[in-house]
Amino acid sequence: MSSETSSTTSSGIRRISSGGAYEDVLGYSRAVQLPTGLVLVSGCTGADAGGPYDQTVKALGVAFKALEQAGLGPEHVVRTRLYLTHARDVDEVGRAHKELFDKIRPASTLIIVNGFVDPSMVVEVEVEAFGPVAGGSA
Repeated sequence: MSSETSSTTSSGIRRISSGGAYEDVLGYSRAVQLPTGLVLVSGCTGADAGGPYDQTVKALGVAFKALEQAGLGPEHVVRTRLYLTHARDVDEVGRAHKELFDKIRPASTLIIVNGFVDPSMVVEVEVEAFGPVAGGSA
């Protein structure tokens, strides 16, 4: 797949690509950065990472990489959404989330869903962050 890229529209909206396979197939960006400093990161997964804990850590790593392209870090995260396929995985997913966000404490929602495109995925995460726009201020 293509490498990481970004483009900015005339309205100042920046679209960030990670080169993920589904981005071109489904027509979406890994993240969208608004001129206000808000960054919305699309659902991230880590299906090849193993169990729920490892998949959560890897998925959040994908999100953090997108934030890095926007000039932000985990400390800028203000909201997370975690989608799980099984309630039995709440403790493992929660443990991974707590390890990464215990001091940051974003708003967070955990939702049990019926499944994902790839049946090996057990968790998907979305992240919203807010901070200074790269090359300027929010």
